[in-house]
Parts: sequence; C-alpha cells; structure tokens
Amino acid sequence: MIKTAVIGYGLSARIFHLPFILNQPELQLVAISSSQQQLRQDYPHVQHYADGSELIAQSDAELVVITSPNHSHFPLARQALLAGKDVLVEKPFVVSSAEGEELVALAERQQRLLAVYHNRRFDGDFLTLQQLLRTGQLGEIRYFESHFDRFRPTPRARWREQSVPGGGILYDLGPHLIDQALVLFGLPEAISARCRELRTGAEATDYFHLQLHYPDKEVIVHSSPFCAAPNLRFVLQGTLGSYHKSGLDPQEDALRAGERPGGPDWGQERASQYGSLYTEHETRTLATLAGNYQLFYRQLVQALQRREPPPVSPADALQGIRLIELAYRSHEQGRTLEVKP
Repeated sequence: MIKTAVIGYGLSARIFHLPFILNQPELQLVAISSSQQQLRQDYPHVQHYADGSELIAQSDAELVVITSPNHSHFPLARQALLAGKDVLVEKPFVVSSAEGEELVALAERQQRLLAVYHNRRFDGDFLTLQQLLRTGQLGEIRYFESHFDRFRPTPRARWREQSVPGGGILYDLGPHLIDQALVLFGLPEAISARCRELRTGAEATDYFHLQLHYPDKEVIVHSSPFCAAPNLRFVLQGTLGSYHKSGLDPQEDALRAGERPGGPDWGQERASQYGSLYTEHETRTLATLAGNYQLFYRQLVQALQRREPPPVSPADALQGIRLIELAYRSHEQGRTLEVKP
C-alpha cells in the first residue's frame, strides 16, 4: 500500500482526487490538511493537519497530492520533494516556468516521482478525438478548435478570480486546453493571444483566445464567460472531413452529484451528446468513447511501483506553463511570438 496524503479540501480534492484515491486499492489515504471543520466529519479516520506544510513535515505519507491554491503549488511541492516524498500536483503545475524548472531539477536530484494532474487527457471526447486522428478518417488535419466556455457573467468572490499569481481563467482552464493541444500536435512554432477581463468588476483574466501556429495547421484554444448557448467543445477539420463536438465530459457532473467512479456505465455520455462526423458524401453521428479519470491514478500507481515515468510528466506540464507566459506577453505586446523548444 502507498500511504497517500492530500493537501487541501476544496472542490479539486473532494471531487477530482479523493473519490479516485479511495477507489484505487493500492493507495491508502492517511492524511488530509485543511482548516475546514467539515473535514473531521467527512474523514474521521485519517490524520488531520491545519496546513500543508505541517502535513508534509509530520505525516508518514509517501505520496503527497497538492490541491491547494495555485500560488502554493511550488513551495509545497518543493518541501515535499526535499522530504523524500513523491508528489502529484493539481494543474496548473506552477505559476511560472522558473518555478517549474526548479521543481523538475529537484525531483531528478531527489530521485522522486513528480506528476501533474491533467485529468482531462482522460475525457471521453478527447479520447474519441485521439482515436479519430489515429484512424486517419479526416485526412490531413488543417484546423483544430477547442473551447471551454461558461455562462458566468458576474465575477465570484473566490481566489481563482482574484488578481493574484496564478489567478484568472487562463491559469484555471487554459492548462487543460493547452495540454490537450500539445498532446495532439506537439509544440507550435508561434503563438498569438488575447487575454482580457471582459466582465464588469473582473480582477483577473476571464477571457482568452489563443492561436497556436503550426507549419501545416492552425489551432485555437478559447474560453469565454458569456456563453449561454450549448458549449461547443471541439472542431476538427481535415482534408477528408470534419468532426464537431458539443457538451462536456459527464464525469465532473456525476462526481458533483455524489456518484463514485467505477461500474459499467462510468464516463458514458448520452447519445444525444455524441459528436458529428462530416465528409463530402455523408454526415453521421460518432459515439463518444467512455471517459475515465481513474485511469490517471492507475497509471500513477504503476509508475510509483515500477519507478517509471508518470501519466503526465512535469516536463509536459512545464511546456504548457511556458505557453501561458507567452500568451500574456503576446497580448501585452500585441504581436505573434515565436515558441522556442
């Protein structure tokens, strides 16, 4: 059994991590840190700590999962690695590439596993998209568009929307969309971006539109807080046809509703949400593959047991952070910027 501790008890920990940790037989939950009193009622049989630093210093956890606010990822991961623990960090990995470079080097020196939780590599629609690319049904891809839009016209009083390091939607949803684009197509040659505060009273970026320039294709990643219509998720266009997909992977809603992962129907999307495949001669519905965030934790356990690379390496996540930094610079300078490997 791998003794596992979770830092933080917000939405990320309660919805996206603890259900999968508890569902993974090789992991033993031993500690959680939070100032929330509800924690003691929800998890009376694990050790409780007031903050993450105390947990790292005093618990016997071998794996530390960091789900605290973005700006705290670097100092907590650094402390855990120095304490000889393996570390899983919620996205965004860090809030600056310099922090990420330091953590990657430290994990290597300490010979500890360091991973980043890009769970949306295991969304059903993204898995379907990858399968489409593998089969070549759309020919040579020339254009890809990825959205994560919401209808939240009024800012909320929470740290994610404050003007703090790592605040704003580009650090919240951007890492998911950028990571998926990099998995599909690798690093672009250049980037053009608009990163704005469009809502009245907004303190941090609440809109972004990034264009990633490749030698043979263009890629758009986009998020708006004013989308009241059904969410357009993916548009993939190639020389033989196109694929359009709306809606979001159902796992988050299921978890919020109190469902637990596992079972034959987990991650299955309703047929009404399936995407459409368009070619010159036909239009047909394409069934969405089942998503499964548990696969991330299964692969993480395998990496820990065999001392193999994790399902998402910090080097991959670091590329995404560098693109976020370039996006802000592109917006500020009003020009396209080269992306250096």
